[in-house]
Amino acid sequence: MSKMADMAQTIEDLHRAAAAINDAAEWLAQQFSGQDESKQQSSKSAAKKDEKPELKLEDVRPVLANLSRAGHTAEVRELLQKYGAARLSAVDPANYEALLKDAEVIGNGS
Repeated sequence: MSKMADMAQTIEDLHRAAAAINDAAEWLAQQFSGQDESKQQSSKSAAKKDEKPELKLEDVRPVLANLSRAGHTAEVRELLQKYGAARLSAVDPANYEALLKDAEVIGNGS
């Protein structure tokens, strides 16, 4: 695995660890706050909706850079054009998740 792929994996692992720590802190706060069971249920469901961290340019860039280095530069350019941009920085952040899913297809097809 390349250094960039290792770094991307490390960043992803850190995001997961941070989410797990946040979940544990929420659980502890609920246990000692004296909330009744119905409030705990509703706050758990609200927390699960917000659990997914928002993707940032820094999350997407190493993935596309690795694909480009692996010989998929043309496919990466086509993917960016699909989202109406010539460069990654011009892609709407709301499309980052879909962009990464499409990039996985390129990576798995190699």
